[in-house]
Amino acid sequence: QVELVESGGGLVQAGGSLRLSCASSRSIFSIPVMGWYRQAPGKERELVADITRFGSGNYADSVKGRFTIFRENAKNTVYLQMNSLKPEDTAVYYCNARFRDTPYWGQGTQVTVSS
Repeated sequence: QVELVESGGGLVQAGGSLRLSCASSRSIFSIPVMGWYRQAPGKERELVADITRFGSGNYADSVKGRFTIFRENAKNTVYLQMNSLKPEDTAVYYCNARFRDTPYWGQGTQVTVSS
């Protein structure tokens, strides 16, 4: 069982930055892959970025060069640093953990980017 709690969303102007945090109830070093997904109104949930337990990151083409995913094992927390935000980044962002073939999700945090 893994419980995930996200924080850090909010309203920001285009070009601005936000950092999302995902705190895990389980040691994140025991979780092979953790990631961030997002879902905009009327659209399917999509992968934004994920990171392996050894720190290897993977990004959607739409966020490469602007977003960075990283993890702080001592705090059992995964972060998503989002820079140069665009209105099309507006969505609910969800933290995800894949542990023992089971996906776990946080409750989501709203990110709104105004033009």
